[in-house]
Amino acid sequence: MIAAICWGALGLIHLLPALALFRPSMISKLYGVPSGSASFLLLHHRAALFLCVLLICVWAALRSEVRPLASVVVAISMISFLWLYAAAGQPAALRQIAIADLAGLPFLVIAAWLAFAPVRGG
Repeated sequence: MIAAICWGALGLIHLLPALALFRPSMISKLYGVPSGSASFLLLHHRAALFLCVLLICVWAALRSEVRPLASVVVAISMISFLWLYAAAGQPAALRQIAIADLAGLPFLVIAAWLAFAPVRGG
């Protein structure tokens, strides 16, 4: 049950960026990028990738055998953003995203630990 809660929380973190696929106006609101720019198109595509991450989180909440792969996918997504954000000098426009990813790290650590923990009592 703890694992499912963690995967649910991780899914919620990725919900808004994923919804931007269907509501492109959210891209300007979330990232401060004007529509019509090349960056806007890339961020729209990024929303599709976040939909994949969201679906993986939901799947992992429901199916334990998916959790190791889901842990790797979500870790790459969240940790790479935080690393790039720090390397870019922590741009103020992306601070809310960094805070959301930081808030999700404890859930990711618990979910990944449970996904890779050896089965006891075999």
